[in-house]
Amino acid sequence: MGEAMAAKTFSTDNSTYRQLMAGGSVFRIPRFQRDYSWKEDNWEDLWSDILDLLDEREGDSHYMGYLVLQPKPGDKLDIIDGQQRMTTLSLLVLSAMRKLRELKEEGADELNNEKRLDELRRTYIGQLDTVTLQVSSKLSLNRNNDHYYQTYLTTLRAMPLRGFKPSEHLMRKATEWFQKKIGDHIASKGTDVATHGSEVARLIDSLSRGLFFTVITVDDELNAYKVFETLNARGVKLAAPDLLKNYLFSIISRDIISESPDAELDKVEERWSDVLDRLQSDNITSYLRSYWGAKNEFVRQAELFKVIKKSIDSRHKAYNLISGLEDGLETYLALTQPDLSDWTSLDKQNANLLKMFSVRQPFALLMAAKEKVPGGFSQILTGIVNITMRYNVISNLQAAEQERTYSRVATAISRGELKSASDVLSELRPIYPGDAVFKANFESKSFDTTSSRNKQIVKYILAKLDAQISGSPYNFPPPDLSVEHILPESPGENWPQFDDASAVSEVYRLGNMALLEDRINRDIGNKPYKDKCEGLGKSTIASTKKIPNEYSVWDEKSVEARQKAFAKVATSIWRVSQLH
Repeated sequence: MGEAMAAKTFSTDNSTYRQLMAGGSVFRIPRFQRDYSWKEDNWEDLWSDILDLLDEREGDSHYMGYLVLQPKPGDKLDIIDGQQRMTTLSLLVLSAMRKLRELKEEGADELNNEKRLDELRRTYIGQLDTVTLQVSSKLSLNRNNDHYYQTYLTTLRAMPLRGFKPSEHLMRKATEWFQKKIGDHIASKGTDVATHGSEVARLIDSLSRGLFFTVITVDDELNAYKVFETLNARGVKLAAPDLLKNYLFSIISRDIISESPDAELDKVEERWSDVLDRLQSDNITSYLRSYWGAKNEFVRQAELFKVIKKSIDSRHKAYNLISGLEDGLETYLALTQPDLSDWTSLDKQNANLLKMFSVRQPFALLMAAKEKVPGGFSQILTGIVNITMRYNVISNLQAAEQERTYSRVATAISRGELKSASDVLSELRPIYPGDAVFKANFESKSFDTTSSRNKQIVKYILAKLDAQISGSPYNFPPPDLSVEHILPESPGENWPQFDDASAVSEVYRLGNMALLEDRINRDIGNKPYKDKCEGLGKSTIASTKKIPNEYSVWDEKSVEARQKAFAKVATSIWRVSQLH
């Protein structure tokens, strides 16, 4: 993160849990943030870290990750990311307090344990009103969890079992789980019960001083989103989707007119959760960007939240967005998980090719086309696969510029300006490399097949070429067909016609590769070309079988000649007739 960006959008600091909680700030989990969801595996991981901390030298610490906060008026801090960890640590302290109360009620060091109980409450939980017995809490949870947390947990009341949400049951179970762990840990020391209260207090003191966060403080939601995007790009997965959800729900909540607002919000939350559940591991941000691109102007991912925040400014628009996300999801999932869709075999095959190519730039257009030009969808999808082969896979041209074209055409489809497959494909001319460019790029193309993705792409290309050359139907190569490098990847002394430099430059060119049955491939290994020819001639793959007859020797000229022949055929395979 650049210094200029950091100074402008957020500040960072390292703080222990004690430093966070002992100050005067009140931490709030935004109303529409996710419910508490940690389970025993998560509790176990945290407890193991705490035990490691207790076993190490005084002054050692354990890193708890990022905590993203947004200041609000009145010394309040919204927890934008980190709510599960902060809630669990609070439950752990409350478990220790319950253990201290248990010891006091058993008559163990009563006066001192009462003092310890009060000190833990004052430092980590909040002041107790002696009249109402309610706590002026240092932490408030979301709308679904805060009532249970404040009513039963911060007050150390008995925790009822029936009639509560699953997330509230999880908070109760976490409290009971940690109380047992603390009790077992203290008992394992074999000390007199009169000292158990001081051991409990020492445990909380040690973990609160040893657990530390990198605290990122942002000044508004937009900058929080920028932080998420920056950190996510570096492999730290933060909750940008939650930030978006919070914004949409706050707009709905602000303008709500229902007589039962909580019931309406519960229904919206159910719809939002259904979208997330159906996406599974796929990123809601990626889906949202594709959906937005199908309906609106092109937007870069870094600007997505800013644009949505500016555009979605009413309850009606927020509902329209959620409804649109529900409606568009089927097409998006069919593109990202083709084999689970009910599309035709050809459409599934083409969607799988886009997935294999790792290309998502056309998704906005395809989502718009599926809705507005359903009768021409298959033709458009086939055309986009051919454009992708020419533009992305073979020519490696600028994907960002290509995406702008796709987005422009997508919005034209959504507005009803392009009504047929021919109309749509004609608009894609700017991103369609012509035959001369495509042929030239194909002639020089190499694929490093040590990458499994590249190996799959090469198998696809070789199978399409073979089908065209032999006049037989195309089928994706079965698992028992592998990519044979005629000049081997490790040539050794059997290939004196290639020096070291030419071997490196030629081995991964398409002209040096062929589809071959595994059993034959194993037999011919790294043998010289004349010995390989017998195996190649036995292949059932027409374009492989003819290699020995077409090339008496295998050298750089042979690789070049074969690849040029392939390039000529390729222009007739990956072709969009409307663009010629």
